[in-house]
Amino acid sequence: MPQKPRLLKSELLSEIYEQPEAIRHMLKNEAERVAWISQQLSPREFSYALVAARGTSDNAARYGQYILGAINRLPVALAAPSLFTRYHSPPRLSGALVIGISQSGQSPDIVGVIEEGRRQGAPTIAITNDLESPLAQAAEYKIGLGVGKERSVAATKTYTAQLTALALLALSLKGSPIMLDPLEAVPEALALALNSEPEAQAAAKNLATSDHTVFIGRGFNYSTAWEISLKCKELANIQA
Repeated sequence: MPQKPRLLKSELLSEIYEQPEAIRHMLKNEAERVAWISQQLSPREFSYALVAARGTSDNAARYGQYILGAINRLPVALAAPSLFTRYHSPPRLSGALVIGISQSGQSPDIVGVIEEGRRQGAPTIAITNDLESPLAQAAEYKIGLGVGKERSVAATKTYTAQLTALALLALSLKGSPIMLDPLEAVPEALALALNSEPEAQAAAKNLATSDHTVFIGRGFNYSTAWEISLKCKELANIQA
C-alpha cells in the first residue's frame, strides 16, 4: 500500500490517494451492471460510438477511442455538443451507440446529446458519479463511478474511474466469458504508482521554473497526456 501523503494535506491530495480503493469499490459494484448492459446491447445493431463529454471527461473520451477500438474494433467519434444545443443541428445517429460522460451529470449540453440519441432510437449510456443526475435520468443505461464526492476542482479519482468504466464496458461488450482479470490488477497498480511521490516532487521542481511545457503521449496514454496538460493549466497556471 502507498505511504501516507507527506505534502501539505489538501482535498486534492487526499483524493489522489483515494484512487486505489475508489477503483476497487467501483469494479466490485459496477461489474454486474455493465455485464447486464452488454447483454441488453448485444441484439441491437450499432457500428460506431459517439461520446459526448467536456473537460476532464472529454480526455477520458479520448481513451474510449482507443479502448473501444482495440478491444471491440469499434470506431469512436467525439461529439460536438453545440451542434445539438446551440445550433440545433444534431447529426444523424443511425448506427450509433451514444455515450455521455460527466462527473456530475449536470452538464446541459451532454444531456442534450443523450436526449437526442434516445429521440433518434440509438442506445444511450451515461457514465457519471451521480446516478440520480439529469444525465443518468436521460440515458437508457447508466454506469456509476461510485467514488464518493469529489471536492477538489481538479478531477483525479473521477478521471481514473471514468477510464475504468470505459475499459469495463469494452471488455463486457467483447462477449462471453467476460475476462476482467486485467482490471482487477488496476487498484494495486495505482497503489504502487502513488509510491512515486518523491520523483513527482523532483519533476515538479524542475517544471516550476518553466512558463510553458509540452506533454507527449500516444495510444492508451494519449488521453492522459491531455489530462496532465489540463492539470498544469488548472493547478499551476503553466501553459501546456
